[in-house]
Amino acid sequence: MSRGSEFVVVANRLPVDRIEGEDGEPAWRRSPGGLVSAIAPLMRRREGTWIGWAGAPDEVLEPFEEDGMHLVPVQQTAEEVELYYEGFSNATLWPLYHDVVAHPVYDRAMWDAYVRVNERFAEATAKVAAQDAMVWVQDYQLQLVPAMLRRLRPDLRIGFFLHIPFPPLELFWQLPWRRQILEGLLGADLVGFQLQGAAQNFVRLCRRLLEARYNRQDVFWGDRVVRARSFPISVDVHELNDLVNRPDVRERAEEIRTDLGDATICLGVDRLDYTKGIAQRLQAFGELFEDGHLKPGQAVFVQIATPSRERVEQYQLLREEIEQQVGRINGEYGEIGFPVVHYMHSSYDRAELAALYLAADVMVVTPLRDGMNLVAKEYVACRGDLRGALVLSEFAGAAGELKRGAFQVNPYDIDGLKDTLLAALNAGPPEQARRMRAMRRRVTEHDVDRWAHDFLSELERPAQPAEQPPATLQ
Repeated sequence: MSRGSEFVVVANRLPVDRIEGEDGEPAWRRSPGGLVSAIAPLMRRREGTWIGWAGAPDEVLEPFEEDGMHLVPVQQTAEEVELYYEGFSNATLWPLYHDVVAHPVYDRAMWDAYVRVNERFAEATAKVAAQDAMVWVQDYQLQLVPAMLRRLRPDLRIGFFLHIPFPPLELFWQLPWRRQILEGLLGADLVGFQLQGAAQNFVRLCRRLLEARYNRQDVFWGDRVVRARSFPISVDVHELNDLVNRPDVRERAEEIRTDLGDATICLGVDRLDYTKGIAQRLQAFGELFEDGHLKPGQAVFVQIATPSRERVEQYQLLREEIEQQVGRINGEYGEIGFPVVHYMHSSYDRAELAALYLAADVMVVTPLRDGMNLVAKEYVACRGDLRGALVLSEFAGAAGELKRGAFQVNPYDIDGLKDTLLAALNAGPPEQARRMRAMRRRVTEHDVDRWAHDFLSELERPAQPAEQPPATLQ
């Protein structure tokens, strides 16, 4: 691709996973998930390039083609994986951006690695992008790339999207490298967030920390206008629809229900992460048995906890705590043949998850803080039968979109969580249908294709001249 790519996506990971092929040789398979599903068709139509890490430390790979996409691997050493990814990205930025649910680690060696890896991504992008190309940078691991890339290639149209929350001024102010992060993001023409409040946080910080002029959600930086906007991400409704209509998926859903007897099924599907509120929901569910509201065999909780960042000590401790809690609840309230909680610490493919969504009577999504939470939207997209109930945290980004149909709850309020779980468990078919219909309308009309289209349409829109009126913020 010597002429360069007109459309470039930059993300920490490539959109493919390494697998063993039928001949026993290593091969690649497209990664699951909404981001890849949304962007892959655009990549093929625009003959685009995706830049990212292939997933193995110290591995040097040449660019290659897969699934109609041109992929450019960026190397990371084992030390950089530890310091940049597990360190600054996930021990510093992740807890800080999630309301300091856990204490962030501020370490200069981690920051240095973050700068170094971001520079490598920016340099790789500058080499492959055509003149005046459109570049879309993804997420918190690469917040310095927009400014670095603009210095290398001022001709490019650069967009950035943050998939997690963006913190308020009082929390972001803790970060020793707060100015560098903001200046990194201001290299973009368009900075996208999940929610309007996050975009406003960004603009306020630019004003307070950088003394930047602004008008509503436009920040004036040098001779450019940087637009901050919200674009709530969603799911691939058509893919999920096709999945739940497959005979094997429906048979598997019936199998799950048969295996669990006549119990009403509550389901949680999360990465094993301290932001997801798993401990709080299990405590509330266990107390419903302690209080006599539920009996063994009457209801069961199926908790899928996908392995996550297992080399990080905080995550190792969390796994031990959750497994001890599950054992304690089953020991106190379960009976032979009737465990109260079924806990699986493993990954499941899309078909198995779709079957679980179909089998579940109550989907429990109670993060302490979440940028969006696509599990809630996946459950709604799978329930074309208008059955099932969704218990949803007020602190999930999806709460605003699904407020007309979800049973919303403060996950820190254990008594409130217990009452909400009971209300969802006792909802009859007419109430379920009314609530589910409202949520499905929103998710269907605002799917992942619309998210990508809305972002790229805004990025393609010509920027207004950088005239600086009196600063106002709405």
